[in-house]
Amino acid sequence: MDFVVSQLLTGLSLSSILLLVALGLAIIYGVTGVINLAHGEFVMLGAYCAWLLQTQLGWGLLPSLIPIFVAVALLGLAIEYLVIRHLYDRPLDTILATWGLGVMAQQIVRLLAGGELRYVQMPAALSGSVNILGATDSAYRLFVLALALGLFALTWYIYRHTSIGLQLRAITQNRQIASSFGINAGRAYRLTFAYGAGIAGLAGALISPLKSVSPEMGTGYVVDAFMVVVVGGVQSLFGTVVSSGLLGELTGALAYLSNDTIAKALVLAAVVVIIRFRPQGLFTPRIRA
Repeated sequence: MDFVVSQLLTGLSLSSILLLVALGLAIIYGVTGVINLAHGEFVMLGAYCAWLLQTQLGWGLLPSLIPIFVAVALLGLAIEYLVIRHLYDRPLDTILATWGLGVMAQQIVRLLAGGELRYVQMPAALSGSVNILGATDSAYRLFVLALALGLFALTWYIYRHTSIGLQLRAITQNRQIASSFGINAGRAYRLTFAYGAGIAGLAGALISPLKSVSPEMGTGYVVDAFMVVVVGGVQSLFGTVVSSGLLGELTGALAYLSNDTIAKALVLAAVVVIIRFRPQGLFTPRIRA
């Protein structure tokens, strides 16, 4: 029983990181249709913000979370206004533009902060372990899992039970008709991009005590995030949660049976099979005619 619980907790830990990174991407991709290849760099910038606030200002990680969210969200807002808004309905151009923005962000960080690995200290209050049904797990990892679920709940509530969420759902179904009813699609897209970028920055800050911080750290996360979004369904927040849970648990189990490299390869193969038979993802929201 201890072994089963331990493996489940390991999978949930991986799932929480996947959910944190993929949630912002799911919002941006699902609402605006932008394939944001710079999403991983938002994660990286959030991690560097956590390192900077800790080393230069002496802030702990927990008090830094809200300022990091706001800072990366404002950066996303500026990028959407200056670049992305001119490229909607031009998918190839947005792919090239966001890829270029990601490369620029990596090089700017390398010039300003250097290319060596950086480390962020874990909050002292969460540095211990917790015993669950005979198995022990890091208190910080459980905190990350709880916060990831809390962010999902907040995002789902905004999307389903607020006026801005109603506007986003209308724009997602038909932007032209929504605009004819007076909905400002440009403003909605801008807020969506900023919110998604802010969540990515928050994810980077939360990941930073678990991983070393480097200019290239976001590259791997954006691939995993796209797998989660595509498997779950582009416009399904619930699908994002389920697919992150499935892929996280599968990765944890396969890594225990083999190693991390083989586990990633097998998970990617499983994703390819799912897309082959369910190209729309596991969950597709119903749209009323």
